[in-house]
Parts: sequence; C-alpha cells; structure tokens
Amino acid sequence: MRAFAASDRFTAEVQARKLRPAYVFVGDEAFFRQRCRAALLEHLVPADLRDFCVHELELGQASVVEVLNRARTPSLMAPFQVLFVRGVKNLYGRGSHDEEFEAIAAYVKNPNPDAVILFLADHISIPADARRISLTDRDRYERIRDTLGAYCGIVELARVDEGEGVRWITETAAARGVKMDADAARELVDTLGADMMMIASELEKLLLYVSGKSRITLGDVETMVLAAKQRSLYDLTDAISARDRVRALQVLDALLATGDGDEAAIGHLYMLARTFRQMLIVLERNVRDSHAIWQALWQGFRVPPFAADDLIRQARRYKSRRELTRALRLVARADLLLRSSPPSKRLVLEQLVLELAAPPRAAEPAWQQDELPV
Repeated sequence: MRAFAASDRFTAEVQARKLRPAYVFVGDEAFFRQRCRAALLEHLVPADLRDFCVHELELGQASVVEVLNRARTPSLMAPFQVLFVRGVKNLYGRGSHDEEFEAIAAYVKNPNPDAVILFLADHISIPADARRISLTDRDRYERIRDTLGAYCGIVELARVDEGEGVRWITETAAARGVKMDADAARELVDTLGADMMMIASELEKLLLYVSGKSRITLGDVETMVLAAKQRSLYDLTDAISARDRVRALQVLDALLATGDGDEAAIGHLYMLARTFRQMLIVLERNVRDSHAIWQALWQGFRVPPFAADDLIRQARRYKSRRELTRALRLVARADLLLRSSPPSKRLVLEQLVLELAAPPRAAEPAWQQDELPV
C-alpha cells in the first residue's frame, strides 16, 4: 500500500539497525508517526531505560545547538538515544537560519552512532493524493526538502485514501482471527474520514466488542462507533430538510431498530437539536464550502469530516432563520414530551419527524406556536 510504504521502509531500517543519523518526518498523519515511534522503542530502547533514552524537545524552547549537543553526548545510562524534535517550523521563520542548518550538516558528517534525531514537521498536511496538496504546504515541503532533506532522511507521513484504509482494516482484523465484512470496513472508513488514528482506535473497540465471535458486521459498526450513529442521523436530517416524509420515517425506523431502540430517543433528540443549531449557524454566516465551516463552528461543536458538505447542502434548503428556529422549538417540545413518560416514545419521535418534514407553508398546530427557548 503506497501510503504505508514510507513508514514500512523506516521500520525496516530500524529493525536492521541501519539508521541514518537524523530523519525528518513530514506530515501530520499521527498514525504513521506512532508506528515509527513504536518501532524505535521496540528495537532500540530497553523498556526499563526509556526515561533515560527518549528525549522530547521543542525548537523554540531548546535551540538546535542544544539538541545536537544532547545527541553528541554519550549517556552512561542509555545504550541508545532517541531525540524527538518538534517545532520544525521555527527553522523557517523570520531571519536567517543558515547557522542552524550548517550545525545540523556538521553533526550528520560526524554523528554519535548511538543516537538518532527525529525532526517532526507535523505542521504540513499531505493528502492521500499528493496532487491535491495546498500551495502553502507544497512550498513548506519543498523548503524542507532543499534544507533538512540534504542532510536527513525524509519519511513522508501522508494521509491514507479510502481504499487503502479499507484494506488495512480487513487485514488487521484477519490477523486477529476476525472477518471484517466489506460494508462494515467501508462504513468505518467513510464515517471517520480515513483518519487512521481514529480508525485504529475504533477497530480495537470493535475487536473487543465481538470477542468470542469471528465476524464484525455493519450493525456492529453502527452500534459501537459514534460517528456511524451520527451518519445515520445526518441521513435523517437530509430527508427532513428535503421534505421527504416517507424517507424520513424509514430512516427513523432504521435508527430505532439498531442499538437501544426507543431507549435512545433522548440521544436522538440531542443530536437532532445539535444538527439544527449547526445548520442555523451555517445559514446565518452564509457558509458555502467545507473549508469555511471550520471557522464558523467552534471547537467541540464541529461536524465529522464526512458530514461537512452534507450539512451545508441541508442548511441551504432552508430559506430563513425562522424555519430552523421552528425546527428547534419542535425538538424542544418533543424533549419535554419524552421526559413526561409518554405511552410510546416511538410515537413522539414519529410525530416530530412528520412535523419537521412538513412543507414550510403548512399550518402549525396551536401547541407548536408556544415560544420555547432555542
């Protein structure tokens, strides 16, 4: 798999102990950075000596000279030293940094054979398709290649495309004796935006969940992975915003048929209210693309990567703030009804969906006209 090739080559060099004096890890894909780190610790650093062998440094707080001096100085306690150096972008700030690059070049010519320096250029994002890299990141990458790349090995930590993500999930599950259904693997990748760190974490949860079984199904993913549940709820709001009552009821029925069924009604209402609030902000700030949505929605209130374009499209189906505030009042009213121990929670949800998906000019029932806080 192409995206895995760079980290696999580095791991092979670690295992063979044929390391260069220094490397620069270019890219913000934490999954591959973690793989490389794990290989270093496993093959070069004894578990009981890691406090003495592993150093975490930050350029800006420590100078390049300090980093190199630490690498040069043999340790009485550490048979091998690993130095992780963050803040590489400080080498490319204002002013001249020629002396720092010259110092790195001089060290590489006469290194400590029992040390390796890892410069982490995680301020650069490399997409799965390298042709789609932003102009800013391309310029940053080229500057690193022309400077640090002249003295250090470059390990490219690019994002994984969906096909490779699905393949990795299937092979990893198979190695643990579990068959991963193709639609389940695809759903996991789609809902997590091919974020390999999150995929690895959620896959581990799924493997524990099906312990004793030999198969992970789409239903298991929808039950255990929060983002998959959110995906189904975005399908519901898509049908509601399109005023498709039949499809909306079908999606609601599918939601209630999985997981905790009617008992999850409050959770479904919470997610509906959250989504309508997000749409209200998108509409008010006239957000038109997935890049602008990250500025409009603050940390902790943002949407999963797969849902950004869907949310914008759904919000634009509403012509005014009044329509979305009406939807929020309907959800708030349904929440009060659910907390009043109704005979049927399903009936409350079905009535809510029918009202939300009603044509905008439909007459509103008297009970709905009461003002409730949004």
